[in-house]
Amino acid sequence: MTLFAEVRHLSSAKAPLVLLHGFGGFGASWAPVIARLDPDQPLVVYDLPGHGRSLDAEGVGHAGVMAKAILDDLDKRGLSFFHLCGHSMGGAIASLIALRAPDRVASLTLVAPGGFGPEIDHRALQRYGLAVEPDELAGGLAAMAAQGVAFESAGLERLAAARRIAGAADRLMEILQSFLVETDGQIGQGTLPLSSFSDLGIPTQLLWGTADPILPVAQAKN
Repeated sequence: MTLFAEVRHLSSAKAPLVLLHGFGGFGASWAPVIARLDPDQPLVVYDLPGHGRSLDAEGVGHAGVMAKAILDDLDKRGLSFFHLCGHSMGGAIASLIALRAPDRVASLTLVAPGGFGPEIDHRALQRYGLAVEPDELAGGLAAMAAQGVAFESAGLERLAAARRIAGAADRLMEILQSFLVETDGQIGQGTLPLSSFSDLGIPTQLLWGTADPILPVAQAKN
């Protein structure tokens, strides 16, 4: 099965923006962001492998495996130059794409990216990954957001519909285990080769919430 992506205006001469969501999400998670973009901006909005309509697509695994799957799919679409934006796990994937194909990346935007340090609240991710119904998803999301953040019921219903598909929870647990590592009895996440970023020459923006309970904002200093 091939990767699913919502696409817009790919016939434009402008470089498309490729959006990569975080663990347990899907392309529609970007809807509030897309609503604020230039309506003429070309877009490729993926459901990452093992998520949403890419549940059974090739490339399920750690960030490196997914990065290859995304690059291969961009090749199939004939997209040789693009902007990249990734959140959390999607940020780790975007980072690896930039490291592997820096000449193809017009800019890199990372929102609380994974892989910038070993610390991660894996228990909260597991709770969220196993959630199916809207109330469970709301609780799981609340544990991963700053206090007071509200979640739209329509968005929760769309996410619940994706989670009700047979095998969805198993896929997410497989993905979660693929990027967790145990060191001295402590469970954390694998880290990216951050020293390599200084030589990329790609315009890069790093965004991080100071109250992020999953990935500490201190990792931004790395």
